[in-house]
Amino acid sequence: MTATLSPVSPLPARVLAMLTMVVTASLLGACASTPDAPPQLAVAEAAVQRANTPTTMADAPLQLRVATDKLAAAHAAVTAGDTRRAQMLSEQAEVDARVAELHADSMRSGKAAKESQDAARALSEEIQRKPAR
Repeated sequence: MTATLSPVSPLPARVLAMLTMVVTASLLGACASTPDAPPQLAVAEAAVQRANTPTTMADAPLQLRVATDKLAAAHAAVTAGDTRRAQMLSEQAEVDARVAELHADSMRSGKAAKESQDAARALSEEIQRKPAR
């Protein structure tokens, strides 16, 4: 019994634009952040930026959105002077960005596996149709 993957629909342009704006705002906010920002914030920003690819946006939009939302919340915490909360949210944003990347990788691997199974099945059917010589 083979598992079937449901097709992934492309993200609407509005959602892609919103994700891009959130990441851009986060990066711009980092430039204006106070010196009290935890070092982890820069690590989280890099992780979210690395995960923010068209493939990840297509294959793991929810996971990427969680990461960008937590990064934005970390920036807000820095602005509010809550360094401890900013540190915690930064760590979570980094992990969530990695989850988004891994989920997208998993989706691509699943699609490739299904294509291979389909090709093997087609080849097997073709072999069975041809008479032995």
